[in-house]
Amino acid sequence: MSGNAFQRFVGTRFRRIITGDPQGVPPWLEQVARGDTAGLYTPDDAPWVVHADFSTLVGGIRALLMQTLHPATLAGVAQHSRYETDAIGRLAGTTRWLTISTFASEAEVLREAGRVNAMHGRVNGSYVASNGQKIEYSATDPALLLWVHMAFTKSFLVAHQTYSSRPIPGGADNYVRQWAASVEPLGLMNAPRSVAELDAAIDELRLNGTLTVSETTLRVVTFLKRPPLSFTARIAYAFLFAAAVVTLPESFRSMLKLPRYPRSLVVPVGRGFLRLLRTAVGPESPIEDAALSRLRRIAP
Repeated sequence: MSGNAFQRFVGTRFRRIITGDPQGVPPWLEQVARGDTAGLYTPDDAPWVVHADFSTLVGGIRALLMQTLHPATLAGVAQHSRYETDAIGRLAGTTRWLTISTFASEAEVLREAGRVNAMHGRVNGSYVASNGQKIEYSATDPALLLWVHMAFTKSFLVAHQTYSSRPIPGGADNYVRQWAASVEPLGLMNAPRSVAELDAAIDELRLNGTLTVSETTLRVVTFLKRPPLSFTARIAYAFLFAAAVVTLPESFRSMLKLPRYPRSLVVPVGRGFLRLLRTAVGPESPIEDAALSRLRRIAP
């Protein structure tokens, strides 16, 4: 098998896992390609650079681990998600929103936000807090949307800073500020605009007792540690999971009862693994290529 053929083979299998499509073709590729306007971001913007990098594979796992710490987010996952029976489908749904928000036209971003808002409108219920109080929740709650956004923002940022060699245009604060625009179509207007604001908001939830761990939390974390994947995919995922865990604060790792991987070993191995994966998959990036083609088509 030639080098190009090997890369196509690995790339197809890789995208099959990420997108859930049997052919490895992102179902939202057409959405990114169509339209006559630019999107929220250009290739020179921080979110485009960060989200085009393979470090997002680590950031995505880290974000899911963080999200389990909020009882309302956890209840939504446990009561409404198909994560145990269709883990790939849930991953694909998250990947779709992230991809369209980063690379698609403004019209497609708004259309995708409408889809997500409609889906969130059906996600509601109740959970029992640590003090025994029954609390109602809805995925449309701005406070809950804010937590999910902060978990993703912090995780993608830290993963990129730890495992990528690509500089972030304008720095970390610029990434936080620019990515805040992605959730405005969802109705969230008060997302943090700097790393300091982001860290302070997360710390406040940790210190005021909002973030907690229950038996359900640990069950979901166990699933995230060992999702139902093929043998080859499980090996790759084990590297990514360890890489995500070592970037979490010690307080969160302790709460979630996560393994204490040696950071001095995991970080360089993680960097090498992502470089190897990037080489194996090859330089082709269908989504980014589609976005760039659209931008060239509409350029004056």
